[in-house]
Amino acid sequence: MIERLRAWAPRRPLATDALFASALVLLEVVFLLLTPRELRPGQFPGALGWSVLCAVPVALRRVAPWPAVGVAVATLAVPALLRQAPATQGLAFVVLTYTMAAHRPLRPSALAALLLWVPVLLVNMVAPLRGVLDMGPGYLVLNNLLTASVAYAVGRAVHARRQSTQMLRERARIAEATQRSLAEQAVADERRRIARELHDVVAHHVSVMGVLATGARRVLRRDPDAADEAIATIEETSRATLRELRRLLDVLRTDAEPAAELAPQPGLTGIEALVEQVREAGLPVTLRVDGTPGPMEQGVALTVYRIVQEALTNALKHAGAATAVVRLTFTDAFLAVEVTDTGRGPGPRPDRIGHGLVGMRERVALYGGILRTGPRPGGGFRVYARIPVESARAVPA
Repeated sequence: MIERLRAWAPRRPLATDALFASALVLLEVVFLLLTPRELRPGQFPGALGWSVLCAVPVALRRVAPWPAVGVAVATLAVPALLRQAPATQGLAFVVLTYTMAAHRPLRPSALAALLLWVPVLLVNMVAPLRGVLDMGPGYLVLNNLLTASVAYAVGRAVHARRQSTQMLRERARIAEATQRSLAEQAVADERRRIARELHDVVAHHVSVMGVLATGARRVLRRDPDAADEAIATIEETSRATLRELRRLLDVLRTDAEPAAELAPQPGLTGIEALVEQVREAGLPVTLRVDGTPGPMEQGVALTVYRIVQEALTNALKHAGAATAVVRLTFTDAFLAVEVTDTGRGPGPRPDRIGHGLVGMRERVALYGGILRTGPRPGGGFRVYARIPVESARAVPA
């Protein structure tokens, strides 16, 4: 129950302060009932009403602090006219002084304290309360100054404590973020070091396989047993190389990347299905193939597929009502892929390069090719990539 109340109170400042003000009024009622007062019959409702009025600034102290200060000063008309003040009034002045000192900077809080207590001193000097006339104005001034000083000092102490706690929390947050960043940097550095070592291991294995394959080819007819032994060594070395490559990819993969799928990677044979899928999505696409594709590395085929996929996806997003053409060209010197559309393009934002175009450029550059993207002279957008055959041709089995 107490935990729920602590969680509820900061979210409902007006309701919380209203309950606090009601508690002050209830305390005033108990004080009136238990303490002998010179109240004539019928004066109790009026005294209770003045007490409620003096408690209103307490209910407004956090949602409207400066109006609460004004209302509190206005309630000084009660002791000035009746020469009698409710106990709620003095408590309200103390609470407002503490609240302004605890929640406001130094100058506003000091100004609020002066606005609250200077009128109190003037009223007590000009129209002192009944029962304290024999104490003299000096006693009243000293008592009010002491009360105001204590309330203000406690509020400033709470304010300083709150600021110190907030500063410590901010420092802790920054330290935690810095520690996390340093840890991530250390992990990245260690991964790069491991990747370099695994790269050396893989390169060594591949070199060994190349030397063994050359030796096996040379002694194949002369010494079949030696060739068979070399080929068996190549088999074992290739399996070890594949295992190291998987470990290398695991090291290079970040935590944010999804796990690798078990489905085979798409290639040239998947372009027709991709074009048909884009047609069903609403973009008329024509596929043209010039020449006959020869043996091709799977990575190059995947690069061609990704270029077509990214280009058609951009056309769907930005071209609007348009048509597109996908042209694949296979020659003895190079293979080329060109995707054009007749739409409006991505818009005049030359300073903004999408991740898709960057990915295309990286894939094409990996195989020594070139990539050209940009608006067409007659309208629309064009993506053109060309990869040399030396990089694209697969090693015959």
